[in-house]
Amino acid sequence: MYKRQGFRLLDGATAELTRVFLYAGMRGRGGAGLLVGAAEDAARAAGATRMVLDTRGDLVEARALYARLGYTETAPHNAEPYAEHWFAKRLG
Repeated sequence: MYKRQGFRLLDGATAELTRVFLYAGMRGRGGAGLLVGAAEDAARAAGATRMVLDTRGDLVEARALYARLGYTETAPHNAEPYAEHWFAKRLG
């Protein structure tokens, strides 16, 4: 159910941001931040107090977006084959 909302609960307090995608023509307009914010709000409503995510090294813009939104780079929280950077944020 929650995967359609852009996140999934990993446990009672931790949600994982699963995907943020915008069509090329829509990028640079603030939509990605709105999508992440909506996923954070939905995760909070589901009881999460922390959001984690992973991304690839070549997605420089995505990593900059997450940093702007308050995510900090952390140690790996999974062993996904394309995960090269891991981030977390308190949702309090």
